[in-house]
Amino acid sequence: MEIPTEIPIKKPKRLTSVVWNHFERVRKADICYAVCVHCKKKLSGSSNSGTTHLRNHLLRCLKRSNYDVSSILAAKRKRKETTTLAVVSYEEGQRKEEIISPMTTFKFDQGVKKEEVNMPINLGSARFDQERSRLDLARMIMLHGYPLAMVDHIGFKIFVKNLQPQFEVLTNSAVELDCLTIFSKEKQKVYEAIHNLHGRISLSADVWDSSENARYLCLTAFYIDEDWKLQKKMLNFITLDPSHTDDILSEVVIKSLTEWAIDRKLFSMTFDHFTGYDVMIFRIKDWLSQNRPLLKNGELFDVRCAVQLMKSIVSDVMEALRDVTHKVRESIRHVKSSQLTLGKFNVIAQQASVNGERPLILDCGQQWSSTYLMLEAALDYRGAFNLLEESDPSYTTPLSETEWDHVSAIAGYVKLFVEVTNFFTANKCSTANLYFPEICDIHIQLIEWCKNPDSFLSDIALKMKEKFDKYWNKCSLTLAIAAILDPRFKMKLVEYYYPQIYGSDASNQIKEISDAIRELSNEYAMGAGSSSLDPDTAGASGSLTSTTIGTRDRLRGFDKFLHETSQSHNITSDLEKYLEEPVFPRNYDFSVLNWWKVHTPRYPTLSMMARDILGVPASTLGPDLAFHNRDRVLDNQRSSLNPDAREALICGQDWLRMEAEETNAPHIYTAVPLSVESK
Repeated sequence: MEIPTEIPIKKPKRLTSVVWNHFERVRKADICYAVCVHCKKKLSGSSNSGTTHLRNHLLRCLKRSNYDVSSILAAKRKRKETTTLAVVSYEEGQRKEEIISPMTTFKFDQGVKKEEVNMPINLGSARFDQERSRLDLARMIMLHGYPLAMVDHIGFKIFVKNLQPQFEVLTNSAVELDCLTIFSKEKQKVYEAIHNLHGRISLSADVWDSSENARYLCLTAFYIDEDWKLQKKMLNFITLDPSHTDDILSEVVIKSLTEWAIDRKLFSMTFDHFTGYDVMIFRIKDWLSQNRPLLKNGELFDVRCAVQLMKSIVSDVMEALRDVTHKVRESIRHVKSSQLTLGKFNVIAQQASVNGERPLILDCGQQWSSTYLMLEAALDYRGAFNLLEESDPSYTTPLSETEWDHVSAIAGYVKLFVEVTNFFTANKCSTANLYFPEICDIHIQLIEWCKNPDSFLSDIALKMKEKFDKYWNKCSLTLAIAAILDPRFKMKLVEYYYPQIYGSDASNQIKEISDAIRELSNEYAMGAGSSSLDPDTAGASGSLTSTTIGTRDRLRGFDKFLHETSQSHNITSDLEKYLEEPVFPRNYDFSVLNWWKVHTPRYPTLSMMARDILGVPASTLGPDLAFHNRDRVLDNQRSSLNPDAREALICGQDWLRMEAEETNAPHIYTAVPLSVESK
């Protein structure tokens, strides 16, 4: 009888390790082997060999089949091992008492709720997925603005290996490709969201700089969705050639509009500076009007950033007061130069009856608001500084009474701009109706400041007003219409402010606003304001033939005639009904978007116009840049990337953060800021 060369050995009771559930112990001649039941590989099965090598084999073998290895990894070590960070070996063994279990990774998409992120995980049923984990890593890098190079950091590799030994850490370039894949999928979501809108969108165009003198153009879409919520989506982050002129910039914008197919859905564009870009805007408007006439003949298309206007005006004011501000700064430095000098000054302040509620502070060169706070605090100690001049011969930068008067007046000017800027940046996304009353207040104050008998102050006020008037001429109509569409204001707010601004010519100016909103309302009533009535869009869906489209274009005049003649039948328009009804009471918890959401059935046509107007971004700067003396500057890490990767990471971060906010999980999207202070 032939004897087999390999004889299975029944597992003795002492083979209690869980690894033997995955090995069969066989003997060949005088040698014992442990044969893996998964891959049939032979390893040493001698009792003197232990089980560490069997465990390590299982980790490599089972991960190829996504088998649950938690029970193997959770087994305690019988032999104490000493492991240091410098000599970590993941193939030779693990630390004593170490429990490493594969964790379920989370994909931050719209399907993940806040409570699901914190939900306890069933470790016994966890199943590792390399593909999903690598995409989760790419999403994490995009969401939080981490550098791609973090995957090459030794600390990150050790952390990941200890957390999940089966995860294969990717290279920098592989993660970049994953980020581009995610970017492409998220871009399609944004595209569909925009094209499913029944209303129009507005764009903001912001120019960024970098420490390497590179320039970028950021295009962001603003719109009010079907649920009457204001949305903001970054569309492009384009690397500009240093030689780009306004002509080239217009081509860049037109290319983006074509890529996103939103030229027929565009209502307005907001630019980060209140002057310039005129050639670019003209070319864009001319290109758009070739495909579809702009609403109100394009008068509402060009909008400028209100907060940028505040910054620019304050910058001019501070420059005019530079010499006096320098004296104030040096006076404070002198007082703070030593404890002895400070003590003497405090005694003098008490003699001058200074309450001292606000301490003296020095400003930060990067923040214009800090200069205002420095001047305000110094004014409280005006009497003390005058006495200090008499008693301290080392005090060499005293201010005259006239200079103190100028500081007081300028601080009053800047205080208004600080308050208005704080109001504009209080909300992440403010609707356009909030801007008109604040801008009107500034207009009225500038008129008064120009009447100041002090030539120094009146000259500053005239320069401020000259700059303000450029903004007012471009944006006042858009802001006024947005305010009229606030049921708390309607035409009454225009009728309140314009007599203070225009005096005897107020009635003519009010009539211009009234005529403009009626003309715009008529355009919406004829269907010009609705992107759903777009001829090309209808033809693309198969509802109209190309011949019908051409006929419809030629009958635009008939549409207007039909609408105008219909008015003679005493049919009250949405706008007339809206304006005739009493204004809504003002209260602090009022939401203009909620009001229009509720009243859309009553004003179906006017609500379409309100959706488009209220979604116009009247400002594009947040509080982080509103009080900063510098413009947007991209950090070195992102500016060193290639253009495609840079756009994918920056736009992708914006989209993923919006998803995170919509799932009410704010704790997961804290991000590294894009901009840094310019040195």
